[in-house]
Amino acid sequence: MNASTDNVLVDEIVPARQPWGRVIKRGQILRVVNLEGEQAVDFLCYDAHNPADRYSSMNTIKVQGNLYVGEGTVLYSDFGNALFTVVADTFGGRHDTIYGCCSRPNNRLRYGVETTETCYDNFTAILAKFDLDPRYIVSNVNFFMIVPIDDAGKAGIDPGAPQRGRYVDLRAERDVLAVLSNCPQMHNACNGYNPTPIRVIVRAGP
Repeated sequence: MNASTDNVLVDEIVPARQPWGRVIKRGQILRVVNLEGEQAVDFLCYDAHNPADRYSSMNTIKVQGNLYVGEGTVLYSDFGNALFTVVADTFGGRHDTIYGCCSRPNNRLRYGVETTETCYDNFTAILAKFDLDPRYIVSNVNFFMIVPIDDAGKAGIDPGAPQRGRYVDLRAERDVLAVLSNCPQMHNACNGYNPTPIRVIVRAGP
């Protein structure tokens, strides 16, 4: 994994099942690293100075004309502003935009189980640290999760092959609040049924 160390501002390990969040200043690069290779990372972002202007999956999909996120994708907001641009992606450009985050109701509906650890709960906890409530949770990006769609429109999670050390780099196009959930899901293959840590690195811009 190539990453200059002389401009690193943050280098942290996010434990399995835990959230993380930080304001990424304009021009800074956020890298999310899939350390063990089978770990989905649910991701949301907001204009740091106006969090009501938040990531819009629909604007991002429609402007790109593509359901997947990869190198060159711009993550747009509700108001049509660029929040992040994906400037590097070693996962292959197939990050999911449609499956959203796991939640207690979702796990009950899909798997018939009652859970206490979910991405929705992680988002709720990390957003509270920035004085934002659950109303700010919207459809998110799922980094390192592939959701193929067949000709009939059916979708499902493709576990794929482990891709240890793959990463995605996002350049902030304005001051952006970035929050993520290191997904705790144990009832489908998105984490290989074994949630693991990830690494986040923030670098100063060039």
